[in-house]
Amino acid sequence: MTDDQVEVTAGRDEAALESEIREALRQVVDPEIRIDVVTLGLIREIVFEGEETEVRMILTTPFCPYAGALVQQVKDMTTSVVAGPVRVKLTDEMWSPDMMEGGDLSEWGLI
Repeated sequence: MTDDQVEVTAGRDEAALESEIREALRQVVDPEIRIDVVTLGLIREIVFEGEETEVRMILTTPFCPYAGALVQQVKDMTTSVVAGPVRVKLTDEMWSPDMMEGGDLSEWGLI
């Protein structure tokens, strides 16, 4: 964490910071589906508790073979935006295609 990162994070409101984190997380792509985790609707919530940032996310399937890699990439990308510790929490919510951002499922090649 750099001094610049601390100063920039301290000066932003939570809504703007959440937006910046979500934009950064668009670089994290599910390797099987080839769609980013934000568009897929996997990022369910971003919570700021003191200096800590918690990203709550789900997977497309409970047995996703890329779970560890996706969680680490989400943590790394979030860390590149915020100062302070980052935690990624997997929730037990079941994913469905209707959680995806806009667009027709055929547009994404899912049907």
